[in-house]
Amino acid sequence: MRHADFGEAGVAVVVPKPGAALDAAAITAALKTQIANYKVPKAVFVVAELPRNTMGKIQKKLLRERYSGLFAKP
Repeated sequence: MRHADFGEAGVAVVVPKPGAALDAAAITAALKTQIANYKVPKAVFVVAELPRNTMGKIQKKLLRERYSGLFAKP
């Protein structure tokens, strides 16, 4: 996503397996112990499903549009 300070920032959109419960803060904390800090997503979203086209491919453009204003300065 576009970020006012960093130029671009990583965002994670995660779909849990059926019956699993995920916590965005726990995901971020776990990633901070496993990868370099600059690689950790600036935001983590847990969603029920990802937007897909008729062929079943993830529609990345829709995800970008959905979260585009996330880091905009007020």
